[in-house]
Amino acid sequence: MASNSWENVVGLGEEVGVGATVTAERVDARGVVRHAPCSPATFVGMTACYLAIDVGSEKLAAAIVGERAEVLVRDRVATPQRDVWAALARLAKRVLAAAPSAPVACGVGCVGPINPVERTVSPLHIPSLEGFALAAEFEAMLGLPAIVDSNAKTIAMAEAWCGAGVGLTDFVAVVMGPTVAGGVVSGGKLLEGRLGNAGNLGHIVVEADGRPCVCGGKGCLDAYAGGKAIEEETGRPPQRAPQSIIERTGIHVGRALLSLGAICDLRTAILGGPVALGFGEPLFAAIQAELDARSRLMFSSGFQLLPSGLGESGPLVGAAALARSLG
Repeated sequence: MASNSWENVVGLGEEVGVGATVTAERVDARGVVRHAPCSPATFVGMTACYLAIDVGSEKLAAAIVGERAEVLVRDRVATPQRDVWAALARLAKRVLAAAPSAPVACGVGCVGPINPVERTVSPLHIPSLEGFALAAEFEAMLGLPAIVDSNAKTIAMAEAWCGAGVGLTDFVAVVMGPTVAGGVVSGGKLLEGRLGNAGNLGHIVVEADGRPCVCGGKGCLDAYAGGKAIEEETGRPPQRAPQSIIERTGIHVGRALLSLGAICDLRTAILGGPVALGFGEPLFAAIQAELDARSRLMFSSGFQLLPSGLGESGPLVGAAALARSLG
């Protein structure tokens, strides 16, 4: 919920100790992935843990995350075509049953849009959750305080907490998965916007009167650079996209970043998500080339592109960061 998100995200990495990671994992009899810390020191000073939920158009994930951002237990399932809430409820209960201690709060990162006033979500690619009171339902089911926000904004929180954004006061965190989204940190604060949907990079127009987008508009970045859009165009998974698609994606993402940078006075982007990390260096090079070619203003020149410091754990660490903001 926008009003409860962190007012100041800078310095969080120094506060918790950056880089609490896990290296060992095993799958128990119920199929839950359990992670072991890389050393006993990982748990020193841990006073709380959080239930973290990530709601995506292709997968649902849940984890128990410690105070130092260590993922202790996690599990995930494919997002079903219907009965998404029932699947989420089962997933959360399964992870809770494997928790080493009782979590103090629940954070939920969900694909947008969101409505922080009513605490509801309306993810474009999950119609069964349109207008769904996700935070209230988790509170009623779990007996825990719960908070929901867009997963792109929670990833920006996570990058500032213990990822590539530690110590940065101004950046956009971009998630390229089935869809494209972003969260903006400006002056050390997470931007919320009127309804908590600030930073929605996927719906910046990159082609005038271009392809139809699921939002109802035309020419949005999401209609070209989202994993779903790429798969629909090529007839193959994004990881098998031809070089021409990767290069075009880089041009479009570069254009969107420059537009956002001009509006918000930014020149650092942290890029993650399965499409971005799957395309890898060719995509990063194409984006950087577009940024270098077009960033001519004094305040935008030298626009810097960084890979996510959290990899695939970003959405869950971000949801935990959101839960942590409850106090």
